[in-house]
Amino acid sequence: MDGCGARRRGAALVAVLIGVLLVSGCGAGGDTGVGSGTGDDAASADGARAGAGQPDGQAEGSDATADLRVDQRAIVYTGSMRVQVPDVEQAAREAIALTTAAGGFVGSDQRRSANGNATVELTLRVPAAKFTTVVEQVAELGTRQRQEISTEDVTEETVDLDARITTQRARVENARRLLGEAQSISDLVSLENELARREADLASLEAKKRRLADLTALSSIAVSLVGPDAATEDDASEFGFVVGLQGGWKVFLLSWTVLLTVLGAVLPWLLLIGVPVGTMVWLLRRRRPNLPAPPAHGTGTGSTDVTGGGGAPPAVSPQPRAPGARSAP
Repeated sequence: MDGCGARRRGAALVAVLIGVLLVSGCGAGGDTGVGSGTGDDAASADGARAGAGQPDGQAEGSDATADLRVDQRAIVYTGSMRVQVPDVEQAAREAIALTTAAGGFVGSDQRRSANGNATVELTLRVPAAKFTTVVEQVAELGTRQRQEISTEDVTEETVDLDARITTQRARVENARRLLGEAQSISDLVSLENELARREADLASLEAKKRRLADLTALSSIAVSLVGPDAATEDDASEFGFVVGLQGGWKVFLLSWTVLLTVLGAVLPWLLLIGVPVGTMVWLLRRRRPNLPAPPAHGTGTGSTDVTGGGGAPPAVSPQPRAPGARSAP
């Protein structure tokens, strides 16, 4: 009995130990699972907080989307600049070379040569992606005196034109379909007029779209290249006594220059015509005979000097007196 009781107590003790071990293992496993869940929740919370503050990944994605939208917008770039250069002709050639290298072309070229006051007006058409680069390269040719750059967003206008072109094309196709189904001459004439009007509207919309596409694809840069002696724009807008005196002196010198130019143009005619004519007039005056002097007044026969100077005045006979009149005292 004692042996059996000892074995039973041993078995019970082993069972209790196994149960304790099992309970401990389950507790550890439960703690591990809870810890993992807590960690995931913390990570999720950190992610949510980072999301509220725009995490790096999301920020990069947002920036990329924003940049993509900007790249897809239709923007017209326009610039104008004035650059003073030592040699205008050389600078013009370099500016044209820079434009050609960037894939553009010269829209207009106007030149006024006057030594140090020479001026070249260029209109450069360059791709929009090379606009800033070409502007800076042209500015490096000399001293930049003025620069103006403007942009115009025509995205909404482009989208509106696309929608209107699509609608107008559908209207043109509908008119063509109806024209093919016309049964009378009057309907045929009316539909032909309507089709022509719709096609004209479509052509106008497509021309506007091409114009916008040209402006957005190629930017315009108006470049003024001036010589070293050219007056600046600030000098041109100055006022005052000294400025007026300088302007008056320039006008005075210009007037004398014009006068001397006219005199130089007229002088050969004076020598060829004036000298012979003057000589002939002088010779005629010398060969002209001397006429006798007219007789003195009152010396001729039968003339009577009434006013005196040659003799006594004639006697005046007294008038007869009327009878009964009294003589004057």
